[in-house]
Amino acid sequence: MSDLSPRAASILQGADVIAVEDSRVSAKLLRHAGSDRPMIPYHDHSNEQVRVRLVDRMATEAVALLSDAGTPLISDPGYKLVRDARAAGRAVTTIPGPCAAIAAITLSGLPSDRFLFMGFLPAKTKARTDTLTEVAGLRATLVFYESGPRCAASLADMTAVLGDRPAALCREISKAYEETLTGTLTELAAACTQKEPRGEIVLVVGPPGERAAPEADEIDAALREALERLTVSQAAGEVARALGADRKALYARAMELKGK
Repeated sequence: MSDLSPRAASILQGADVIAVEDSRVSAKLLRHAGSDRPMIPYHDHSNEQVRVRLVDRMATEAVALLSDAGTPLISDPGYKLVRDARAAGRAVTTIPGPCAAIAAITLSGLPSDRFLFMGFLPAKTKARTDTLTEVAGLRATLVFYESGPRCAASLADMTAVLGDRPAALCREISKAYEETLTGTLTELAAACTQKEPRGEIVLVVGPPGERAAPEADEIDAALREALERLTVSQAAGEVARALGADRKALYARAMELKGK
């Protein structure tokens, strides 16, 4: 609760109504903030009319949106409320505050210059591996939310699809039992198999290692195949993206092959 900023407390004290996920959880935070403002439930299962009424109230009242934990709209249904409020011409502002994804990146010691937040992976193995395959080649740190019972399986699938990359498991961030485990995906999967982690969990996975330089024969084979379908310029571009090689050098070699 001490992470709540003075500005956030001021907003909660002055709002006409506060839209909350769970009034039992939010009531504790509101007491801490010194707010006695009325609450209205707004969550994944709220029907559209709740959102319509909130947007209508914004014409003359201040409506605050409060999530159970972390930043509203991050793995949270609030984006629909912001979307509709903006469509109706309502003023919208945000109160910067705690976010588990960002906090986990800072705890992980993994590259933070480029990252992709993936939210929760699908529960079923096939859908999970398909999702991981989509981002396997992305040269960025990957950030996932996960539950304790699924951690070992998710980490095993990450190892199979992404390779044994450096990673971090951050749990219960900012709470009494905060813990960060670092190691390879294989090591973290083994640790979760031995002891299931508890609480709210963020998995941070480092980017892939540097790609080995392609051999000349591999380049020529790829260019010949591409030249059967594409112009010289297009073929050079496609192979450059696929192999991570220099496009200008590939263009020159493609011209040689075309001439032959």
